Amino acid sequence: MTIEKLIVVSGKPGIFKIESQSKTGLIVQSLDNEKKFPILNIHNVSGLNDIAIYTYEDEVPLREVFYNIYKKENGKKTINHKESKKVLEDFLESVLPNYDRERVYPSNIKKIVQWYNLLVDADFDFESIKKKATSEEEE
Repeated sequence: MTIEKLIVVSGKPGIFKIESQSKTGLIVQSLDNEKKFPILNIHNVSGLNDIAIYTYEDEVPLREVFYNIYKKENGKKTINHKESKKVLEDFLESVLPNYDRERVYPSNIKKIVQWYNLLVDADFDFESIKKKATSEEEE
């Protein structure tokens, strides 16, 4: 499973792995319960690889934030996404010190934490994120 094959769908909780394509959309599998179902063209879909977090200087890809959390937590799950606003903000600041507090809302931080924990539960290979970043820099 690579981060390029993972998506989120607005209105649906969780992360989904793309299994195949159909004429009307995608066939996906939930990382939560492993159920397969179609996502139609009318749904708003975002690839995890394409999501970025605002900082005061630039935007940082979500995959890099995930890798920073992975390193901080030594590959284990992190805090619960239902923690208080202060705890969530302090947590994100510990892995992304210059994040833009005005444009990154607590609801965004909750999703980041929840998605990271889902990926850990699904045995996602976070080292593949670093390997990909290293190979892109060399090109």
